[in-house]
Amino acid sequence: MHNLQLLHTFSLPSQACNLITLESVDSVKLALPLSVPFVLLGQGSNTVFTGDFKGTVYQIKLFGIDVIERENDYILNVAAGESWHAFVQYCLNKEIYGLENLALIPGTVGAAPVQNIGAYGREVSDFIQRVDFIELKSGELKSLTCAQCKFSYRDSIFKHELYNKVVIVNVQFAIPKVWKAETSYGELKELDNPSAKDIFNKVIEVRSEKLPDPARQGNAGSFFKNPYISLNTLKKIQSQWPDIPHFQVDSNHFKVPAAYLIDKLGFKGHKVGNVECHKRQPLVLINIGNATGEELLTIAREIKYKVKSVFGIELENEVRLVGQHGLIDL
Repeated sequence: MHNLQLLHTFSLPSQACNLITLESVDSVKLALPLSVPFVLLGQGSNTVFTGDFKGTVYQIKLFGIDVIERENDYILNVAAGESWHAFVQYCLNKEIYGLENLALIPGTVGAAPVQNIGAYGREVSDFIQRVDFIELKSGELKSLTCAQCKFSYRDSIFKHELYNKVVIVNVQFAIPKVWKAETSYGELKELDNPSAKDIFNKVIEVRSEKLPDPARQGNAGSFFKNPYISLNTLKKIQSQWPDIPHFQVDSNHFKVPAAYLIDKLGFKGHKVGNVECHKRQPLVLINIGNATGEELLTIAREIKYKVKSVFGIELENEVRLVGQHGLIDL
């Protein structure tokens, strides 16, 4: 058995039958067919092993960044195992601007398109040109364009049709040379004519204040997605909670902060065993020491049930939960 506690940032006690490191495209091909059940893992910042996994964990450790300068943009080919935040820093140091709003998001470059990571008015899909992967069935190296990836809010084809059917090995980004600051969201509105470095520093400052550092306190970032609701649902909620923040998505749908819903129900600081709903950011569940998977699932299900009961909104977990035989639902 192989210990997984240090391989995922929530740090729950867990083991896997096998742990295999994939360090190159060839090593991915040589590992085929992958043992079933299996989990593909980057830095483990969006995956929680709730107990022992009776399967094989394949850890992606492909590294390398290649930059091509063109007349109007930069093309960057980035191996899947690169740290996302380190890549954002790399671009900033090279004066390639655009990704600064996505600073300090944990995880790897290869995991970024799966989740379509986003923050402060930007999503990674704004810059992705192509995703390269090994198709597990054929062993062939294939690619999808940005449009073919079916990106949406915290979602992509890699979470659905292609889940556990491919191993992402490279992501190609196209970043325009003409840069425009994105400061329309949250605390970035306070910035006056900022540089990319100013935005980068502000995002790090705000995220550091709101979110606990996984290196110091076990967590997996935002546990639930911000839900999309209909206009009718919004009006019903506003009749009792008129201050609910909301962001219009289209003529009949709005995005509301899951943190607001959880906070209004009094979950801040609420504990089940050694798992706590964070006192400053209730969207984050934290391991306050020696937590178990059962405690995590209990508090998560409690939050989900109460939000559904009171607001009529079904929360979806943003975090990937892995049980004995693979993915589990709340």
